[in-house]
Amino acid sequence: MNQVLEFEKPIVELKEKISELKRLTEGSEMDLSNEISTLEKRLEKLEVDIYSNLNSWERVQIARHGKRPTTLDYVNEIFTGFIELHGDRLFGDDPAIVTGIAKYQGNPVTIIGHQRGKNTKDNIYRNFGSPHPEGYRKALRQMKLAAKFNRPIITFIDTKGAHPGKAAEERGQGEAIARNLMEMASLQVPIISIVIGEGGSGGALGIGVADQIFMLENSTYSVISPEGGASILWKDAKFAKEAAESMKITARDLKELEIIDQVISEPRGGAHRDMQAQAKEIDKQIEQSLATLVQMDKDALIEGRWQKYKNIGSMDE
Repeated sequence: MNQVLEFEKPIVELKEKISELKRLTEGSEMDLSNEISTLEKRLEKLEVDIYSNLNSWERVQIARHGKRPTTLDYVNEIFTGFIELHGDRLFGDDPAIVTGIAKYQGNPVTIIGHQRGKNTKDNIYRNFGSPHPEGYRKALRQMKLAAKFNRPIITFIDTKGAHPGKAAEERGQGEAIARNLMEMASLQVPIISIVIGEGGSGGALGIGVADQIFMLENSTYSVISPEGGASILWKDAKFAKEAAESMKITARDLKELEIIDQVISEPRGGAHRDMQAQAKEIDKQIEQSLATLVQMDKDALIEGRWQKYKNIGSMDE
């Protein structure tokens, strides 16, 4: 069954009416082509009106859509020869983060990304895309290998946040994320990060310190979820919609605040409507970004990364 978001119900109802009219004309002499054409034009206008005026909470819902493409979906579309590498050489493997090497336009790259599941069983295996510390240590191991062999690093961010459980804390969750932030700041290879779904707090930042950061149009990036923010600001998670608006968590908001470098457009209705088309848009951005970054010498690369993060944010006195 297709997941229908609340604001999409008028679109679905109109599509059902069109389908019903088409069924009535099959095997009969009724000519309802004018009525169908009128409804299809109305549907086109309705979709444009709704998807061109999405509020922050509606974009959160699209970012969380169960059919939204994952890291591995894009890896299989954009790259060739992907070889997944497992384990942190300290504790174990974390399926919530996938890492590996592949070729992009014939050149080797390192790929790291959060990975959600496609169904309940897969989500349990992937811990719903919320990594344990071994996931971040696995990612760091691959980043250091990338630096050793001079491979650009491309990360895909898609997590509600790092796993907050007792076992994760006992194994050093905070230290693992903090170490990644420190190490990524000084890696002497290009790093590109793309937020493809939710970018939640330190869980996202653990693989998100990059030379250039991009976000899909309907993705979000925030220190806390709207529900969490509402629980703090209004003492009630029911105000998540209001929190999403005030927290400025959408791609457009973050581009205006100069926290990200570019917004990558999505097919009308979201990336899940046409994954191949979405992959092509991401591919274009990676190509343009790498063309610039690979030409920079190592000192300039690190200095640019330092300046980027030093200048993020503003303070009014």
